[in-house]
Amino acid sequence: MDVPACTPSSPNDEVEKATSSELHNIDHGADTELQRMLSTRHLTMIALGSSIGMGLWLGSGTSLSNGGPAAMLIGYILAGTMVWTVSHSIGEMAVLYPLPSAFVQWASIFISPSVGFAVGWAYWFSYFITIANELQGVVTVLQFWTHAVPTAAWITIFWVVIIFINLWAVRFFGEVEVVSSTIKFSWIFVVILSLIVISAGGAPDEGPIGFRYWNSEPFTNGFKGFLSVMPTCIFAMSGSENAAMAAAETRNPRKSVPRAVGSIWLRLSLFYLLGSLVITITVSPHDPNLFGGDGANNSPFVVAYQNAGIPALAHMMNAVIFISVISTGSISAYGGSRTLMGLTHLRMAPKIFGRADKTGRPVAGLFVTLLIGGGLAYLNVSSRGADVFSWFSNLSSLFTLFGWGCICLSHLRMRYAWKAQGRSEEELPWRTWAYPYSSYWGLAWCIILIIAEFYLSIWPLHTTPNAKDFFANYISVVVIVCVYLGARCWYRGPGGWMLRQLIWMRYDDSTRLKMKRRSQRGQRNSSRGPLVG
Repeated sequence: MDVPACTPSSPNDEVEKATSSELHNIDHGADTELQRMLSTRHLTMIALGSSIGMGLWLGSGTSLSNGGPAAMLIGYILAGTMVWTVSHSIGEMAVLYPLPSAFVQWASIFISPSVGFAVGWAYWFSYFITIANELQGVVTVLQFWTHAVPTAAWITIFWVVIIFINLWAVRFFGEVEVVSSTIKFSWIFVVILSLIVISAGGAPDEGPIGFRYWNSEPFTNGFKGFLSVMPTCIFAMSGSENAAMAAAETRNPRKSVPRAVGSIWLRLSLFYLLGSLVITITVSPHDPNLFGGDGANNSPFVVAYQNAGIPALAHMMNAVIFISVISTGSISAYGGSRTLMGLTHLRMAPKIFGRADKTGRPVAGLFVTLLIGGGLAYLNVSSRGADVFSWFSNLSSLFTLFGWGCICLSHLRMRYAWKAQGRSEEELPWRTWAYPYSSYWGLAWCIILIIAEFYLSIWPLHTTPNAKDFFANYISVVVIVCVYLGARCWYRGPGGWMLRQLIWMRYDDSTRLKMKRRSQRGQRNSSRGPLVG
């Protein structure tokens, strides 16, 4: 397999036409005006805590109610295996190519520019949707303490907080994530141990529970209920990709990325599998106070402490959820701005998004990502928080499945290209022991779940088939297809060629000369041999 050839219209000549030895000497952080300000400690903590947010703490309430205890645990196990395989695919490629918007450029190089275009924009859509979801989650969390403050006021206040975190120096962002991830990581031990004690009968207001809810009703809505759990599980566990983007701003990717990938199993087992298990043995799926129910709409973790008669732990749990939601919103703004930067340097987005200021902040990308994400959050003013969460999580999970599938496919094609050029596995600076089965597993399940969500969108849970629910739940796939076809016309069609020439002519003389020299340099490099992965 030959890696797709680069044309003069692509700005990624230094990557797509360089030989393997030259590629490793490129300072990609400098090329994109990003600065390597993050350390191994920052990257490890971002990988550990980046996806611990509203999906786990609040979304597990809707999962428990719709699917039941067995469906929720199985859903997290399945999603966990997918995250693990995607993370190992990312590990190999991020050590070789620590690029901004890494998975966008990997898909462009190893699959096709059209797929890379679709991946990049799909991920950006997912990032600003996640910001909106986390901001509306803040309202739900704070309403546990008071209803006196209007919903719009809470959204505005913490929208400004997320903006402040991201507009400060990159190192400050890294330190914020270290602190928040440490709090989340430490608190999960308290949650697991305390809920086991509550289930065993150690709570003041509740006797032994054991596996009462498992025995009475493991699946509340059958197979369709299980399918309805999967979008929330995927949404909750998305975020491991952020470590790949942060690698472009890490001082030593070859050391930091493997360590971050190696921590994935700890996050999966502690945060998701054990966390979801202890909820299923302490909270009834029919509790009216669960998020998405008819009562207080609290996190199932908070409900567990409330039912057990331990209000102090309920308040502490809610505070940790609040920190988690803000942290995940901040990381999503970081990821969205870096995705736009990567798209720009592939000439897939306007030039303004490819610039960073002297401290390494892509200000234009941050502005538009935070503007759209924050603006969407105000949907919560006129709709129920649980309904808004369901819309956003369904949209985001489909974008995530598409991205995960492309990452696994990029890894398979990278390895094939590596082998085709006579390279051995031992020459890789870091390699996963699970190749190729892990990548095939992740890719297959991404395809299966996208098809399953189509079925659930046509025949939704608790209602009859209707166009509103279909487009609300499946519009992400329609967007991906349209973006891909548009990119295909851009790269392959005569109209796309003419438009590229018009855009090319808009560059000033110095920019055209610079890009012409880069193209000529790429042509000289390509004569030495094709790109290796």
